[in-house]
Amino acid sequence: MNEIWEVLYTDCPACHKRSIFLIQTTMGKNGGDARKQFQVYPKTSIRPLPEEVPDGYRADFNEASLVLGDSPKASAALSRRLLQRLLVEKGGAKKRDLADQIQEMLDSPSLPSELADAIDAIRNIGLFATHPKKSTNSGEVLDVEPGEADWSLEVLEQLLDHFFIRPAKLQARKDALNSKLKEAGKPIMK
Repeated sequence: MNEIWEVLYTDCPACHKRSIFLIQTTMGKNGGDARKQFQVYPKTSIRPLPEEVPDGYRADFNEASLVLGDSPKASAALSRRLLQRLLVEKGGAKKRDLADQIQEMLDSPSLPSELADAIDAIRNIGLFATHPKKSTNSGEVLDVEPGEADWSLEVLEQLLDHFFIRPAKLQARKDALNSKLKEAGKPIMK
C-alpha cells in the first residue's frame, strides 16, 4: 500500500490569513484511493460554542476539542475533567469522587434522562485515557478511540446546552415578554 502526502494552503477571503492542510492519499491494492485531510495551521476548535457558555467552560471545552485529532486520549481526559467541573459547579454535586458525583446526578431529577445516562460514558472513556486498562482477551492496553472521545465532546455540548444555553435563551424570551407586558400595563412574569 502506497501513501502520498501533499501540502495544501489557502488564504481566507475574509481575513486573508493562511490555513495549511496535509492531505494523505492511500492507494489501495485494488486501485481504490482513500484521502484524509488534516488542518495543521492554525489549530482551531472544530466545535464552536455559543456566546452563552462562560469563557472558563468554553476554554476547557475548546482545549478538549482542539486536541481530538492529535490525541483522543488527551481529549477524553480533558472532557472528563470538564464533566467533573460541570457536575460540581452547575449540577450541585457534593461528593468528592467523579463516580459518586455522577451517581448523585443520576439519583436527582435535575438532568433529562437521556443526558443523565450519557454522562457516565465520559467517565468510563476518560478512565481509558488516564488509567491504562488491558483487554482480558488479548492483554493489549485499550486506547481511547477517536469516536469515543468525540462522543464525550457531544455529551459535553449537551450538558453545556442544558446548563447555559437553554436557560439564557429562555431568560431572553421572558425578558422580551415582560417588556411587552409592562408596556401593556400588565403584571410581569416571575
